[in-house]
Amino acid sequence: SDGDRHVLAVDTKRCKLYELYRASFRKSPRPHWNADSGVIWNLRSSALRTDGFTSADAAGLPIFPGLIRFDEAASGSINHALRMTVSSTRNAWVHPASHCAGDSSSPNAPPMGLRLRLNDGYDLSGFNPHARAVGVALKRYGAFIADNGSNWYLSGTSDRRWTDNIIAPLRDIPGNAFEVVRSADPVHVC
Repeated sequence: SDGDRHVLAVDTKRCKLYELYRASFRKSPRPHWNADSGVIWNLRSSALRTDGFTSADAAGLPIFPGLIRFDEAASGSINHALRMTVSSTRNAWVHPASHCAGDSSSPNAPPMGLRLRLNDGYDLSGFNPHARAVGVALKRYGAFIADNGSNWYLSGTSDRRWTDNIIAPLRDIPGNAFEVVRSADPVHVC
């Protein structure tokens, strides 16, 4: 396929998360993966990535923790921040991100790692239960700008149970329904 071709794997015994960017499987000379970037995350640590380092994601963040998983949406409770993409980012980053891949020098464009939160007053009453769980998580924990892509695109795990009817209400949330969560850390311009 085209695109980022992320591959994510969790080793629960060793508490490691493996993430690849632009990965492709090769059968010969012996089975292996090729990738443009790869990161091993220690899930027992909350340490930030080294400043300036990328990951399998443009912002230098781990991908897996920000994904929306079908089972948690179905349970009605998502207890973590989500990852989000926007089409244009500032060539800068703010912690917890550690890397920039922006296409703009405008201070009005969001840097990688910017945290957004859905306005508390945004009405979720017409949302189906799965989409409502996502909306509540966006109000409570917010989302990090993690990569360049479609505007306001939230990432989820690959699961056939995600249907267009489930996620359709999320597409209708406008950008102006979000507010910026100001970080105490400075913005690092690249």
